[in-house]
Amino acid sequence: MIVMFWLFIGLILYCYFGYPILLAIVSSLFPHPVSKENIKPKISIVISVWNEQDVISQKISNLLALRYPSDHMEILIGSDGSDDGTNEIIRSFNDDRIRFLEFKERRGKMAVLNELVSMSRHEIIVFNDARQELPDDAISKLVSNFADPHVGCVSGELVFRKKDGATAQGINLYWEYEKFMRNHEARIHSMLGATGAMYAIRKNLYHPVPHHIVLDDMYIPFRVIEQGYRAIFEPEAKAYDNAAENPQEEYRRKTRTLFGNLQIFQIFGRMFNPFKSPIAVQLFSHKFLRILAPFLMIGLIGINLVLIKQKFYAIVLVMQISFYLMAVIGFLTKGLKRGIFHKITKLCYIPYVFCLLNLSVLTGCWRFLNSKQDITWEKARKNQ
Repeated sequence: MIVMFWLFIGLILYCYFGYPILLAIVSSLFPHPVSKENIKPKISIVISVWNEQDVISQKISNLLALRYPSDHMEILIGSDGSDDGTNEIIRSFNDDRIRFLEFKERRGKMAVLNELVSMSRHEIIVFNDARQELPDDAISKLVSNFADPHVGCVSGELVFRKKDGATAQGINLYWEYEKFMRNHEARIHSMLGATGAMYAIRKNLYHPVPHHIVLDDMYIPFRVIEQGYRAIFEPEAKAYDNAAENPQEEYRRKTRTLFGNLQIFQIFGRMFNPFKSPIAVQLFSHKFLRILAPFLMIGLIGINLVLIKQKFYAIVLVMQISFYLMAVIGFLTKGLKRGIFHKITKLCYIPYVFCLLNLSVLTGCWRFLNSKQDITWEKARKNQ
């Protein structure tokens, strides 16, 4: 039992602290820089939308205002059975760069992306979501990495605007942690997933995405890596969004993400082989252990209860219970923004969001085992 206790502790600490430190050291000692140049390849921006009438006009205007040669850019928008005013808004734009495809039947994002890519005319495909705002130089910063012939996929950086809510602050902190790891993983070889808000690939590396896949921003980069190219992170290519303030929104999004991770493991299991995969260590340390972590934490409490008669292990159990109580307090006080309770919320939001994200892992695993994840998507949140 004692051996298992320290094994579980070691794996949890390595997952959340040891691996990021190891990444920073290895990427500093053995960097693999990208040869960037100020190039302007011809690009096809593709967006799959469903009922986005609240943001689609702003999104199209944003894309048309990008500082990029107009004769080197086309925008393909596919509407996946939208039944609000989305289609009419898209048609109201009179610009030769826009190509609109209206699909009457709702089939899911991957089916639409496959159609759009197959109809695209240019060498670089830039994937975009409808909600996020791009600075006018974002695409230029993104595609400059394709001057390096070894680069097959480039992800931009999603930046959350600061919010006061406990959930938003916790998600922002978590996302900064994730971006740190993506950046350092890319400096060694490749990141393990792109930012769905904005990423790009060479069109000749695109493989149609199976319709049941829920994470195109993981499946597509993995296909690129599998073909011998790098998938890298470009922090200067930014997309702006609002962090979720409602914990249910983030819980739903993260549950879907974890379900998608398990799909990726199933399809790309060979990528765990360190003799054949350049990302095997990263995949095990970053993705697999992250899914294993909540099970390790549950097991740790059980082992602690068995060892409770020993003073040291009793103290550790009290520390664990205190941490989870802080998470409960964070949940109960998450809506308070004034007075002493607001200060308590700020103290407890990290344990709260940490436990929320790990609960979503358990839910994602359950859905995967029961095949209960819908391939069509719901909007993450209403326009904020």
